Amino acid sequence: MELNITNKGIELTQTENKLIQRKLGRLDRHFDGIIETKIEIIEETTKSRQDRFLVRVTVNGSSTQLHGEERGETVLTAIDKVAKVMERQLENHKGRLREKKIISASPDEEAAPLERNFVIKNLDIKPMSADEAADQMELLDYNFFFFSNTDTDKLSLLYRRKDGDYGLIEPEKKC
Repeated sequence: MELNITNKGIELTQTENKLIQRKLGRLDRHFDGIIETKIEIIEETTKSRQDRFLVRVTVNGSSTQLHGEERGETVLTAIDKVAKVMERQLENHKGRLREKKIISASPDEEAAPLERNFVIKNLDIKPMSADEAADQMELLDYNFFFFSNTDTDKLSLLYRRKDGDYGLIEPEKKC
């Protein structure tokens, strides 16, 4: 598993680097399919000292991507918190795969092939702004809306977030 660490506004100490290696460098113990773990550590100037350090972790696997972020008064507390979050997410993901029989519960069991039924829906994608798409989504009482964004000339997916705000996903081609 590859471990990529970036930091903004802070120089990591040897102790912090060792803790990152120990806590986040071994996430593959919880799930075998991890290819890469990206860790971003940011020191921010905040009113609350408890939220001064932000640690974001993205785990990339062969067929999955999990993300977690936590804040703390020190880098070490934020790393501890996010490590627990990622371990829980990986265990939950592994459990869901076992339930669907994509992976076996023990090495002796064989994994069953995944069987899914897809219902295909064709739609006319109309060019509109994100605001117009939000109006359409509300009008139709949808949780998400796919459209051609006239502001960016890209296909976009608008969705309602858990906090009530809107999220906008636009594809980005990686070379």
